[in-house]
Amino acid sequence: MARLLIAEDDESIRFSLAGVLRGEGYQVDEAANGLDAARLGIRDGYALVILDVEMPGLSGIEACRMIRAQHAETAILMLTGRTSELDTVVGLDAGADDYVSKPFRVAELLARVRAHVRRAGGDEVAAGDVRVDRGARRAFHGEQELQLSPREYDLLEHLVTHAGRTVTREQLVTVLWGEWYGSPKTLDMHVLALRRKLGDPAHIVTVRGIGLRFEP
Repeated sequence: MARLLIAEDDESIRFSLAGVLRGEGYQVDEAANGLDAARLGIRDGYALVILDVEMPGLSGIEACRMIRAQHAETAILMLTGRTSELDTVVGLDAGADDYVSKPFRVAELLARVRAHVRRAGGDEVAAGDVRVDRGARRAFHGEQELQLSPREYDLLEHLVTHAGRTVTREQLVTVLWGEWYGSPKTLDMHVLALRRKLGDPAHIVTVRGIGLRFEP
């Protein structure tokens, strides 16, 4: 699984974001200041580095320049409370690939992270006879490609990534919709459709009162 670095001096944001990304199956390192961010980013190879613009010791912009000078292939995403066009241009000129303004929606940030990780080299995950190609957003059951809707694909990808572990309904709703205030039955409908397309309902096990578990 892809390895990420989060550099953010606001502890609550850093812990929360790191927890969400670990829940997605990523390996996550953390830095609380710009100096540590630059040191880790230069020393270790990351698929993606997430940098806050304003950090003690060294700004995210300077850390970005230093990391980019050593690792042309690393994707860098900047987090900022600033919204001016000039600030965005400065960050991009420093070597950043993307910019996300605070406050951000978790679902939007996760979508950006997935996209950058795919472009950084892509990866494939499999559990039993089910295989998911993240780079191409394709899924296979044995040798047969599954014809999935975007929501069904996201659901299967998350379950296969966490195969053998129970994923809560709340986590799945966040992955599929971000903030969601609709009927909980909507998730059930997608699960039912995915089970039918897999042709083996035993793959997706309902853990009563908690969520779902993918069994290879």
